Amino acid sequence: MNILVVGDPKNQEEITAKFGENHQIISFNDLTEITKEAFFEADVVFDFFIAEEPEALEFYEQRPDLTIFTNMALSSFGNLRIFQNPTQNTVFGFNGLLTFINRGVLECTVQNEKEKEKLNLLCGKLATEFELVEDRVGMVTPRIICMIINEAYYTIQEGTAEKEDIDLGMKLGTNYPFGPFEWCDKIGLDKVYELLEAVYDDTKEERYKICPSLKKEYLALE
Repeated sequence: MNILVVGDPKNQEEITAKFGENHQIISFNDLTEITKEAFFEADVVFDFFIAEEPEALEFYEQRPDLTIFTNMALSSFGNLRIFQNPTQNTVFGFNGLLTFINRGVLECTVQNEKEKEKLNLLCGKLATEFELVEDRVGMVTPRIICMIINEAYYTIQEGTAEKEDIDLGMKLGTNYPFGPFEWCDKIGLDKVYELLEAVYDDTKEERYKICPSLKKEYLALE
């Protein structure tokens, strides 16, 4: 398949690592760079920016037959519909946070029950397994990992352990690929903060309330 990717270089690298062996990957940093040839030859799109720029869906309506995967880790279709009218294209959500793409299972959401079979057929063509999760901000895996990162910041704030010890303990104790602070660096502190903020706004659950020391580091980025 011809996969059109719209995202930053790290997004493009992860999609290529996951799908590049079996499919043709054509990547662009934003919509303005997409060539006419690439657009009309694409079989499917992975767009990392639609949740932040929902008006971009209007661009893809030039080809209503084109199916789009968009990064929904920080949003939901419910939120998207507030800012953008329904599109003619089929749009699936996927977990597009860094480190979560090039895995055996692609975490996905759909807008309605009718689209499940189409997602199943498309993931078969892409040669990837998928897990369908509820259409909620943070999906499932990002919520869990970012909550763990947040708890790790509370542990540091309390002075009971060092970052290196927490990372090592997590990897040895859970067999996770990274410790919470390593994972935070790879995802991006800004994305971790924004996801926790969005999930807390959605749920009001205390476990997602951002640790003050994490917030301090986030504010220092600006």
